[in-house]
Amino acid sequence: MRIVVILLFLVPTLCFGNLMWGRKGHRITGHIAEKHLSRKAKKAISKLLDGHSLAFVSTYADEIKADRSFWRYSPWHYVNYPMDKTYAASEKSNSGDLITAIDLCKKILLDKRSTRNDRIFHLKLLVHLIGDLHQPMHVGRGEDRGGNDIQVQWFGEGTNLHRLWDTNLLENYGMGFYESGDALNRSTSKKVRKQIQQGNVLSWLEESHNLAKAVYDSVEVGEKLSYTYSHRYNPVLFDCLKKGGFRLAKVLNDIFS
Repeated sequence: MRIVVILLFLVPTLCFGNLMWGRKGHRITGHIAEKHLSRKAKKAISKLLDGHSLAFVSTYADEIKADRSFWRYSPWHYVNYPMDKTYAASEKSNSGDLITAIDLCKKILLDKRSTRNDRIFHLKLLVHLIGDLHQPMHVGRGEDRGGNDIQVQWFGEGTNLHRLWDTNLLENYGMGFYESGDALNRSTSKKVRKQIQQGNVLSWLEESHNLAKAVYDSVEVGEKLSYTYSHRYNPVLFDCLKKGGFRLAKVLNDIFS
């Protein structure tokens, strides 16, 4: 019995553990978004979340993976399709994907008939999923599971391309999510923020998908990576987080304002 219980806790980790931004990345995105909510959106969201911040709830969608009753939501965190195709022209998963999930969350939040519990649950998911949309390995190739099967070395330790962009780059930088979020927000003018917020979920997806091509080309299997890689790609990573934050604010303002 003890072995069975242990395995039940291990299965979600083995199957889905690398399909996420790291916690810090999601919290940075949520922290930035909170600064650009309209007064009306901020009030409505605070009421639904009992005063908790967007950063606080941003990791909820990953935390529930430990409960097998939520496993059906795991395909919501990503969408894989060929690098030479658009999402519109690609074959869709019967289990749903990141785009269909975001669309459903928005519909439930906009529907006045939705229960409070449904709105809370899908708001927490939406905060997380808009973050995932801006991690390029969440919109990569299906055959290597968004870079999870591409092994590399990071400062002498084994990792993979997906985890490198989820966690390793950001953790190596060594700043907390408040500090990072504030710095990224301050460094962006209102004009640039408005430009970033233009478009929609599908255009943002294709932007991330195009970036995924460059990320795939940035390494070779087994390559030893360290300071040179972080110096080159940290600005790209920070740009992804910043865009995720500004665009999350836009999505939430459109829903609640």
